[in-house]
Amino acid sequence: MTPSPTEPLQLTLFSRQGCCLCEGLEQRLRQLDLSQLRPPLQLTVIDIDAPGVDPDLHARYDLEVPVLHLMDVPLPRVSPRLNAEGLFSWLQRLSPTSAGSD
Repeated sequence: MTPSPTEPLQLTLFSRQGCCLCEGLEQRLRQLDLSQLRPPLQLTVIDIDAPGVDPDLHARYDLEVPVLHLMDVPLPRVSPRLNAEGLFSWLQRLSPTSAGSD
């Protein structure tokens, strides 16, 4: 099933407070207008150290954060050197509807 080009897809950032890579990626993601992607994305940030977080999630990502998921599918690790414009392009290339639309 192909996602609707107007219905936002869930982009999840697994992160932790005090992690400079996590905080830098979150800051760059929040600078972007994710609604301009096709399909648009909606960002959710999950602090894996927060109370109530599934212990399996914490164990899985404890040494891996920051980790991005698009619709519950892990994405390749994003370079911390990628600027906001590069991050936007990277996300668009990974978008399920951009495949084959070149």
